[in-house]
Parts: sequence; C-alpha cells; structure tokens
Amino acid sequence: MTETVEKTVNTGSYETYLNRAGEGNDTAILFLHGSGPGATAWSNWQFALPALGDSFDCLAPDLLGYGKSQHFDDPPQGVAAWLEMWIEQQIELLDNLGLEKVHVVGNSMGGALTLHLIDRHPDRVDRAALMGTMGPPHQIRPWLDELWGFYDDPSQEKMAEAIAHFVYDPDAIGGDLDSIAEMRYPAAMDEDVQRSFAAMFPAPRQQNVDALVLPDLKFQRMQHPILLVHGRDDGIIPLETSLYLLERLPNVQMHVFGQCRHWIMIEHAAAFNQVLKDFLSGGEE
Repeated sequence: MTETVEKTVNTGSYETYLNRAGEGNDTAILFLHGSGPGATAWSNWQFALPALGDSFDCLAPDLLGYGKSQHFDDPPQGVAAWLEMWIEQQIELLDNLGLEKVHVVGNSMGGALTLHLIDRHPDRVDRAALMGTMGPPHQIRPWLDELWGFYDDPSQEKMAEAIAHFVYDPDAIGGDLDSIAEMRYPAAMDEDVQRSFAAMFPAPRQQNVDALVLPDLKFQRMQHPILLVHGRDDGIIPLETSLYLLERLPNVQMHVFGQCRHWIMIEHAAAFNQVLKDFLSGGEE
C-alpha cells in the first residue's frame, strides 16, 4: 500500500485540496468524487488511492465547494454554474502539475463531470471509468432528492439514514452506521460546506440532474475507452443510467456488482480496485 500525501494546490484561479498517492509513477489517474453531504475526495477514494498508488500516480482533489478546497462567500446558484468551475479546476490542476493526459475515474456526479471533461477537453483524457454515474437523462430518485435536501433539516440521525442508502450490507462498512454518521456529521455541518451545498442543489432538484445531462450525439462521438461500473441495487443513481450509456458510447464495457448499492468502491473495494487496475492498464496485466 502506498502512502497518501495531502496538500493545497493554488492554481491561480482556485485553491484545491489534493490527496496524492504514487507520485512519480508514469501514468496518472484523476479521481473525481460524488455529491453527498459532507463528501470529500478521501471519503470516496480512501481505499482506491493506497491500492492503486503502487502502479499509478493517483490524484484525488476535493471539488470546489467541498471539503478543504475553496469555498465562496457568494457562491454560484445551481449545479450548472458549479460544473463550469469544476471543469476549469481540473484543467488548471493538471496544468499546474505538468500532466498533459490522465485517466479519469468519476463517481456519481463525478462521473458526469468526467463525461463533460471528455466532451470539452478530449485531448486531456486517456481512459475513463464511470461508477454509478450521472450524465444520462433520468428521473431523480427519492433517495437522491433526500440527499440533496439534507440541509433542509439536518441531523446526525438523518446522516445515518443517508449512509444506509449507500450500502447494500452495512456490515461491509463496519455495520455501525450511527458511529460512521457521528464521524461524518461535523464535516457536513461546516458553515462553508453548508453554504456551498445549498447553492449547488436548489429545489426543485430535478433541474440539477438535468443540468448534468449531455446529448446523445456527444456520447456517440466519444472514442475514448470507457468502463461503466454500477451496483445492481443502487437506489440513488439507477442502473439504467449505465445501461443508457452502454447503448451509446462506441468504445465501452460494463461491470455490474450484485448485492451492491452506490458505494461500490467501499462495499467491494478489493474487487473494484482490481477491475479498475486491469482496465486502466489496458488489459496488459
């Protein structure tokens, strides 16, 4: 297992908090996290970075408005405006680190961001893996609506309920959801985090799902090798979103985990990391 180093990178426009493992390896992976309340790069990728850092230069930034990356006193309203900043943030980060082309792994909303990066900056992305991804059109599920509405009436109990939606088997993350919620709740209740999150996902929240959608023609033009990974029992982002992409992306493959919801990288960490490593290595190992 490779040690993960944390630092803040000032790219000129933004300050980005970065987790990095495997610096010096020839091939880099950019990991993009999802949108849950209190989410950070480390909360999403804490098992992937040490495991894959042996072979890859693994970069996991907190997106703007999340964790320890930059927040704003007067944040933009709606996820569409944040999306523009997140795209710029990633390109500036790669430029700052001197990385011309990287693999990208995106979870949920981070998967939609990955698709937009491929669309806007195809020369900066090599292979991509999308896990429980957004990006295709779909009707918002009640569990996602609840997650994005967490700050309407926040509580530690509500945090525990949210975490339960992410996993098929609570024993896979230690079983004690209340203890996990107790650890995550203070980070979620940070004033900056609350202000940013409320600005990202205003009601009605279907508009925020729609803002992340790309038209079919753009999917059909993407020639990058893309891996879709989805939990069969995901109640936050339905399996249908990956099936939608499977029918439209030209150079695509798909891996579905049974008895698994939205946190594949945590519920099935070892298997997920191996699938990822094999795909991003181009099948050479």
